[in-house]
Amino acid sequence: QVQLVESGGGLVQPGGSLRLSCVASGRIFRPAAMGWYRQAPGKQRELVATITSGGSTGYADSVKGRFTISRDNAKNTVYLQMNSLKPEDTAVYYCNLRYGALDAWGQGTLVTVSS
Repeated sequence: QVQLVESGGGLVQPGGSLRLSCVASGRIFRPAAMGWYRQAPGKQRELVATITSGGSTGYADSVKGRFTISRDNAKNTVYLQMNSLKPEDTAVYYCNLRYGALDAWGQGTLVTVSS
């Protein structure tokens, strides 16, 4: 059983920055692939960024060059640094862990980009 707890969301002005964190319980964080997804009102959930157990990263085209995903295996934590935020980045952001047949999700954290 794995639990994921996100934090760091909030209200930020366009052009601002936020850093999201996701802490995972349990012992399987280190070998797991981690990801951040988001869901805007009225839209489907979409992939934002991923990071493998070896540290390889991938990003949606819409966030490349603005967002950075990273992980700290000693703290069982994955981060999403978001810079140059735009109103269209407004969404609930979800943390995801995948390892074998395990596919776990956090409860989400709301990011609102507005002036």
